[in-house]
Amino acid sequence: MPLSWRFMMRVPVPARLKKAVRSWFDSRYISVADHRQDIKDALWEVQTLRREVTTLQEEVRRLRAVRQQGPQPAAQAAAATAVAEKAAEAHRLAHETAQALDRILQNEVLLWQAVDELRAANEGAVGGGQSCA
Repeated sequence: MPLSWRFMMRVPVPARLKKAVRSWFDSRYISVADHRQDIKDALWEVQTLRREVTTLQEEVRRLRAVRQQGPQPAAQAAAATAVAEKAAEAHRLAHETAQALDRILQNEVLLWQAVDELRAANEGAVGGGQSCA
């Protein structure tokens, strides 16, 4: 426990000052409920991205099947161009999706670290208050 908190626990401090300090700390940190909502939003986005990745994988399978079947000789050039364009688009979308998913997972890790820090701080404050009673 920091020395300043020990000092505040043992020395009479005006209630207005305690309230001001607590409100200052509360204004600097996000509440646990907000963290939970952020985590729910991140989970929803991960699920959406998972569906997009599944759709892209199906598109890639379909394009590979079309390429393996081989089109008619007359339409082969046009089909090859179309397949190449769709494959490039699928690759671009898969790359963007992977980057977005990576950012989401990094943010989720940061959120959980913040929640753990809040829990540790809350347990420290609760434990500190009980020991001085």
